[in-house]
Amino acid sequence: MTLPFFVYGTLRPGEVNHDRFLRGRTAHEEPGLLRGAVLYEGPGYPYAVEAPEGEVRGELVTARTESYEELLALLDRLEEYVPGDPRNLYDRVERTVVREADGTAVRAWVYVAAPAVAARLRARGTRVEGGEWRGAA
Repeated sequence: MTLPFFVYGTLRPGEVNHDRFLRGRTAHEEPGLLRGAVLYEGPGYPYAVEAPEGEVRGELVTARTESYEELLALLDRLEEYVPGDPRNLYDRVERTVVREADGTAVRAWVYVAAPAVAARLRARGTRVEGGEWRGAA
């Protein structure tokens, strides 16, 4: 299934991993909003944790057709995501993201905190107020 990606951390424009992973592989990038999640600080990057009351701001990234499989594999590796692995820090899930420009909803891949990580963050993590993370790039 070919879906855009919703990025909210180090893959956003101006952040450390944007050029490294996305430059030349995207057809379109635009502001988006993920409802039903909140952000928590991680060690130099954030985690989106699913929560009914939250909103996360980021970018909706559409990969170039010829780069899609490569980009999917690169992002899975970056996020250390392996389908079904209980040691995952993130899970790649399909969620609805709203385009900020026109309010339309699209399905996108989102890397959210895996269940064990999410539970730790909810218990003792530092929440990012306002749902917008900016690193020290």
